[in-house]
Amino acid sequence: MRFAPAAAALSLALVMTASASIGADREPAPRAAMLIAEGRAALEAGETQVAIDSFEAALTVDPAYTPIFLELARAARSDDLQGKAIRYYREALVRDPGNLAAISGEGAALVEKGAVEKARLNLAKLESLCGEACPETQRLAQSIAQGPKERVLTAEAVLPDAEVVQSN
Repeated sequence: MRFAPAAAALSLALVMTASASIGADREPAPRAAMLIAEGRAALEAGETQVAIDSFEAALTVDPAYTPIFLELARAARSDDLQGKAIRYYREALVRDPGNLAAISGEGAALVEKGAVEKARLNLAKLESLCGEACPETQRLAQSIAQGPKERVLTAEAVLPDAEVVQSN
């Protein structure tokens, strides 16, 4: 009975340190980190599909590492696949609801897709979480101010009207 208060205090201290380490950001698995680096290099070189392959392989190696979804979203946006990017951002937000980069990225992808009002909701959420001076908030505000990208019209999209001329 003499050790009960000391044991209780010690167990409380251990519980607090264990819960703090669980919530902290962690490093990816070494193989996943190497694949992420390869993916980033490929994305910078303009090889989007190679980057996506590397990021997906990293996700297979370390499925619990949420920032891989942000990299996949960035690759999808660079390939003009905003819908896919939004899906990746939302997966990151399911895992980490307060992820400022995911909120900002999703908002920017929404703007690129033309959903400016939904992007404004993300901006309001960012402003409430980290304020107007936050870099993520400023980036999203700038994206909203620029507006959606102009769609490029290709020659295949515009076909001439076919006239039928009857020959005599």
